[in-house]
Amino acid sequence: MIKSMTGFGKSQVEKDGYSVTCEVRGVNHRYFDTHIRLSRRYMFLEDRIKEEIKQFVTRGRIEMTLNIEKTGESTRNITVDNDLAMAYHKYLKELAEKLNISQDIRLIDIFRLPEVFNVSDDEEDLELVWLVMKEALSGAMTSLAEMRSKEGQTLARDILGRNDQILAMVDQLEELAPQAAWDYEEKLRKRITELVGQDLADEQRILQEAAIFADKASITEEIVRLRSHIKHFAEFMQEDEAVGRKCDFLIQEMFREINTVASKNNHLPMSSLVVDVKAELEKMREQIQNIE
Repeated sequence: MIKSMTGFGKSQVEKDGYSVTCEVRGVNHRYFDTHIRLSRRYMFLEDRIKEEIKQFVTRGRIEMTLNIEKTGESTRNITVDNDLAMAYHKYLKELAEKLNISQDIRLIDIFRLPEVFNVSDDEEDLELVWLVMKEALSGAMTSLAEMRSKEGQTLARDILGRNDQILAMVDQLEELAPQAAWDYEEKLRKRITELVGQDLADEQRILQEAAIFADKASITEEIVRLRSHIKHFAEFMQEDEAVGRKCDFLIQEMFREINTVASKNNHLPMSSLVVDVKAELEKMREQIQNIE
């Protein structure tokens, strides 16, 4: 199934004392690329997040924002370094004696000294955080994937329609190719007749030159390859995997063949068709840039 690279998804999960909100946006990119906004506290989970994203996306830039809040009650613990507090008290008294000042030292004074009292939260269960985060992430990515699939189907219909139009124009080019050789022969005969006269014109030489031109201007090989590329392109568009790069490559090959057709022939009706084919290929290439 063809998927677009653009889309948006959002999910929020509240469970096990956490509330996790995940917002994700997909944009066009030649390769797979991620940009994750996440609290520094949980940055160690970034690699896990990227692996989870890869389950849904193979190409494109993914911009994700994860907000994690604690909703459950948490216990805060206070610890006292008794040895450090007693050492502070001892040295403060000695300093007061040396400076001949009051030794009236209050408990609050010791409390304010560095590292005497420490306040800490209960140790966080990081695996539990990951499970809640993963659920929110999966919900947002599923929503994004659905939007990408819908847009992809719209793009696929447009691209395949243009692919069919190009095939029809290739058929016309094949039909016009013999006419180009005949027109060249008539123009050559007319010019020679105007220059040397009807009686002096060498009909055999004219036919020989026309045959040489027809051989040089033959587009049979290009037509065969174009039809092959068009067929393969339609087949790729029916595949379930990411096909954007394959289709982009085939577009380049089709451009190569149609440019060769243009260089071999200056027949006006064929030149007009070549321009139309190039225009459709360019539109297809623009659309392919949006496909995963």
